[in-house]
Amino acid sequence: MEKDDLAKSSDKSIESGGFVSQNLYKDGIPNQSLANDHLGIENISVEPSKLYEAVSALKNYGFNYLECQGGYDEGPGKNLVSFYHFITVDDLQKIRKIKEVRLKVFLKRDSNLSIPSLYKIFKGSDWQERETYDMFGINFIDHPNPKRLLMPEDWRGWPLRKDYIQPDFYELQDAY
Repeated sequence: MEKDDLAKSSDKSIESGGFVSQNLYKDGIPNQSLANDHLGIENISVEPSKLYEAVSALKNYGFNYLECQGGYDEGPGKNLVSFYHFITVDDLQKIRKIKEVRLKVFLKRDSNLSIPSLYKIFKGSDWQERETYDMFGINFIDHPNPKRLLMPEDWRGWPLRKDYIQPDFYELQDAY
C-alpha cells in the first residue's frame, strides 16, 4: 500500500466515525468510534491515559453535564469498562435539543485497573466513581475520597464482577 492509499484509508476510518469522534481526532486526541446505540447516541472509546484530555475537550465542545458514570463487566476473563454519559444542557426549556455522547474506557482485567478521576472537571463524579470502585474494583486516580460507598470497608472482592464468588457465609460485625 502506498503512502497516499494509506492516507485515504485512514481518512475513510475517520469519516466513518461520529461527529464528536472526528473533532477529538482533529484536536489530537486518539479515539475509536464505536457503533451508535439504539437511540443514535454516539459511543467513543478512549485509552485510560487520554480520558482526562478527552473529557476536557468534550466540556469545551459544550458537553457541560456528566449525566452518568458507571461500570460493567464484559464477562469472566474479558474487559472491565468504565463509561461516561455526557449531555449538553443549555436551556432546560429546549429539552428536545439536548446533545449526548458516551465515552468508554476498556480495561484489561489482569492489568492496571486505574484511570483518572474526573472530579476536578465534574464534581458530580464523586459518588459515581466511588460506586464503580466499590462494585468493580476500578481505581480512580486523584479521587478526593477513594473508599467504598456501598459495601463495608473490610469487604473482600468486587460484587458486580461476573467472576465474583459469593462467600458461603457472612459474619455479623458490630450490628448493634
